Amino acid sequence: MMFELNGKKVDSDTYAVVGDPISHSLSPDIHKIFAEQTEQALRYERWHLTSENFDSNVLRFFESGGGGLNVTAPHKQAAFQLCAQRSSRAALAKATNTLSSSGGEILGDTTDGLGLVADIARLGWPITGKRVLLIGAGGAVRGVLGLLMQLAPTELVVLNRTSEKAEILCQELVAATSSKSDTAVRGFGLDYQADPFDLVINGTSAAYSDSAPMIDDDLVKGAVCYDMMYGRELTPFLRWSKEQGARDVSDGLGMLVGQAAESFFIWRSVRPSVTPVVDSLRRLLQ
Repeated sequence: MMFELNGKKVDSDTYAVVGDPISHSLSPDIHKIFAEQTEQALRYERWHLTSENFDSNVLRFFESGGGGLNVTAPHKQAAFQLCAQRSSRAALAKATNTLSSSGGEILGDTTDGLGLVADIARLGWPITGKRVLLIGAGGAVRGVLGLLMQLAPTELVVLNRTSEKAEILCQELVAATSSKSDTAVRGFGLDYQADPFDLVINGTSAAYSDSAPMIDDDLVKGAVCYDMMYGRELTPFLRWSKEQGARDVSDGLGMLVGQAAESFFIWRSVRPSVTPVVDSLRRLLQ
C-alpha cells in the first residue's frame, strides 16, 4: 500500500514536522509563507509521532519518496540515529532537526544553533566575551552549544535536572572543540549557584507544563534571558526571569523561524526572508 500522510500520497514535494506533542507547532504556517515568498510548490504537514512509532514511520516516509522532515521534541536524538550521513553540526550535537534523503539514504542536519544565534544577534545581545548559561541537556541544547562556543563566550555553563547528563554533554563538547576555543565549559545540576550570568537560555520544555525551571534566582538578575519556547504570552521561564530582575527577555519565535529558513534552504536551495515571517506570526499569536 502506498504510504499516505494525513490522507494524501507522499511525494518529493511533501514535508512535515514531527513531534510529541505537535498540535501547537507553527511550522506549517511558516513554510507556507516561505513557499509563497519563493514561489515553491510544496505541501507541509504536522505529524504526531510517538517514541514507539517514530523510527518506522520516518523510514516509510522516505522510502515512499518524501521530501524532508523537521524533527522536534522529543525525537531529535532518535532522528540522529536514523541518519546514514550527518552534517558536522549534527555530529557535534548528536541530534538532528532536519532530515532529507539522497540516493536512498537519510541525511541529517541541525539548524537550531543557526536560528538561535541569528535571533540573538537580531536582538542586539552580544555573546562574545560574555558568560552564558543554558538550562537543559536535551536535543535542543545539544543543537546550539557548538555554535555558541564558536562565538567565544568566556564561560558556557549547562544546568540539568540530572547533573551527570550536563557534565557528560560538556565533556563531549570540550573533547570535540578544545583545540579551537578558550571558553570554559562546565555542567552542573539545577542547584548550581554563582554570580549572575550575562545571557541565560532556557532549552527545556518546561513551558509545556506551565512551569519554570527551578534554578537559583540570582543567576538571572540583570541578565538577558531567552526561552527557546514561544507562545501567545510570556513563557513561565520568562515571567519568572522578569520577576527575578532580568534586564530583558525574549521567547524563541525568531529562533523557530530562523531554523526553519535554514531547513527550507537545505531542501529547496532557496533562502527565504525571516523578518516578515516573524512579524506576521507575532501578530497571529497575539
